[in-house]
Order: sequence, then C-alpha cells, then structure tokens
Amino acid sequence: MPMRFESMFPTGTPPSGKKQPLTAATASDGVPEITLYGDIVKRRPTNWRTGKPAEGSFIILSEFLDELKKVEKAKALRIRIHSAGGHAYDSMTIHNRLKELAGRGMKIEVSVDGVAMSGGSLIMCAAGTVKVFPGSLVMIHRCWAFLFGGYNASELRREADGNDAVDRSQAAIYHAKTGMSQEDIISMMDAETYMTGQEAIDKGFADEMVEGAALEVSASADRRTLYVGGMPVWVSRAEGGIPQHVDIPVFTEACPPDGCAADGINIKQPGQAGGKEEYPMAKNMEELRVENPELAEKLMAEAQAAASAELDSKAGDAGRAERDRIRGIDEISALFDDETVREAKYGEKPCTAQEMTYRAALKAAKDGKSFMSDLAEDAEASGAAKVGAAPPPDDEKRKADKEDAAAEGSKAGRQYAQMMGGKDKDE
Repeated sequence: MPMRFESMFPTGTPPSGKKQPLTAATASDGVPEITLYGDIVKRRPTNWRTGKPAEGSFIILSEFLDELKKVEKAKALRIRIHSAGGHAYDSMTIHNRLKELAGRGMKIEVSVDGVAMSGGSLIMCAAGTVKVFPGSLVMIHRCWAFLFGGYNASELRREADGNDAVDRSQAAIYHAKTGMSQEDIISMMDAETYMTGQEAIDKGFADEMVEGAALEVSASADRRTLYVGGMPVWVSRAEGGIPQHVDIPVFTEACPPDGCAADGINIKQPGQAGGKEEYPMAKNMEELRVENPELAEKLMAEAQAAASAELDSKAGDAGRAERDRIRGIDEISALFDDETVREAKYGEKPCTAQEMTYRAALKAAKDGKSFMSDLAEDAEASGAAKVGAAPPPDDEKRKADKEDAAAEGSKAGRQYAQMMGGKDKDE
C-alpha cells in the first residue's frame, strides 16, 4: 500500500541552530517542552547513495512517543513546532496521542515558530491553545500518495478511496479544532489553503497572537517554493503557487544574522553527527550555480563535451557510410552507362550499388521487347541470313574458346554476387 505523504522534502534545521529536530526540556516555569522541527516520518530515511541514515531534520514517530512517555503524567505540555508535514499516518498518530493526554486533563499548548503545514497542522490542532506569530504560516491540503509500478483501474480507484478516507480523517481533526463544517474544510483542503498567523486565528485554527521574532517565512518570486529561515521547505502543487492574497514577502538574498552562502540557499547547519557542518544539497542547476559556481560550470562543460562527442560520432558514422556507398558504385561503374552511375551517386534519389543494379535490371526488362525487335530488324536488313556458314574451327581452337568463355562467365558471376551482397564459393 503506498504511503500517504503530507510534505515535499525535509525542512532542515533553522539558521539559528538553537533548536534540534526533536528535543525535550523543562521551561523556566516548570512546564515540559518538546520541540518538533522537521519532516514527520516513521523512521529516519536512508541515503540511497551511501546506505547510511539521511542527514536532515526529522520528527521521528518512535522518538516522539518515547519523549511523550516521559512527560505523560505532567499537568501541562508545551510544544514548539516548525514542520511542513510528512507521513499522514504518523502525523495523525502524534495528534491522537496528544489528544489522548488532553482528554486525561493535560493542558497542551502549541507554538508555531515557523510553519505548521499539512501534517504539521494536524499536530498543531491537538492543542487546546495554539499560539502563532504574525509571520507564522499554516497550510491545509489533501494528502498525496506516491505510486510506483503498474496499476489497473480498479487498483487506482482503491488508492483514491484510501486518499479520500485520509482526507475525511483530517477534516474531522480540523472540524474539532475550528468548528467549521467538514464540507467547508474539504473545500479549503482541495484549494491548498494557506493562512498567516492572523488568518489562522480568524478561521479558528489558532487562538493567540504572540508578538516577537519568529522564523522568517518567504516565497520565491513565482510563489511556488516556500522558504523558512532562508531554506526551501515546500514546493506548492497548486496552480499559481501560494495564493496572492496570502501576505508573504518574496525571498531575497539577504542572509540571516549568523551567516549564509551566496543567496541564503546554502545555509550552514549544525552537524547531527561528529560536529561537522552540513550543507543542504542543491536541487537544480540554478541553485548549484549559486552554491558552487565552479562545480556547476564543470558539470555543464562535461555535459557539452559529451553531447559534442556524440554528435561527432554520429557524423563520423554517416561520413563512413557515404564513402562506402560511393566506393561500391565506383567498383561496378564500368558495367553501366554514365547517366545511370551519375544518377545513383548524385541524383534526386541517390542509392547504393545494389539498388543501382536493381534499377538497371528493371529498366532493361521494360526495354527488352523493343530491343529484341530492333535487333531482328537490323539482322534482316544486313542480309546476314544469306551469308554461308564459316568453316568450323579446329578442335584445339574450339576448346580454347570454350575455356575462355567459361572463365569470363565465372568472373562475371562472382562480380554480380558481390554486387548483390553475396559471396562466391572461392571465398
């Protein structure tokens, strides 16, 4: 069964480096606090190139449940979230476990530090109190399912039914938080609806506005890609990208206070192992030109060289084929008139030696009747029939003539076989 996803790619650690993907602590007021930054997954993905755990920021279900178990007897819990979503089933599991604790009397508060999108918004809605910043962003949409392999119509309909069921479950979660009808919520999900902090409050997804510094949220000029703290966290599938009515600044090359690369795409992040700084990988040539111009130019040069070599190879093959065609015609040109040879080489329909031979044979067949008739008329007009027979040659001369004729016939046969692509018995 295909996995239902709620996001496009990992959000990455914020530029400040102060928050890890999933951390637990106790605030100064004694309330336990869990920080959830990253994509929501069942287990850490594997880097297919190395076979090692993938670098990046992930909210791993098992790790979250372990941390939650440590604080399940607390009277209150504070969660700080910045997530573009992830696996739908895992997102709903986290939501349901939090709602279970809330049902036991735990006071749950969620603060949207950056974005709470799709699966992230499901977790957000488990809180009795949702706090947002003016620059926070909330987004809801229908879930996606990635399919690989061959499927028939019935199988595809079953997968669509599965997606519909997930969407109804999500709508029920949003309904419980906002009080909106599920029909209206489904319409919002269908439209891939984005809400700023204040809009989320207006629609009932959030409860309180918090003034202060939050993670900077911006969008690409075409409004297709969303950036948080200078890092790409979401690629919109909606027509036209993020709607124009959503008040969100355009992503610029300005760097965050702790530094970034040329345009803020390649932000240094605290390493998750060994203390090394890690860099997010460029996703296209445009980003690579910004992050590593020398490597981009090298790759382009190699690609151009490979394309040129391929063209040269094809041109060389074509040149050799043309030389072989002309050579084949020249080898048998003595058997045909100049016009036939010239037409085969350079006419409107140039051809090979074999095709030239075939065309000449067809022409001879069409001209055969008039040729024989003309030959008979010429013989009668010459009076050759009235000329007496010549004395027979002696036996030795007759034998020699037969041998010469046989040799010429054998030679002609070999030439014809070679022209038509065959081999004689002596080869």
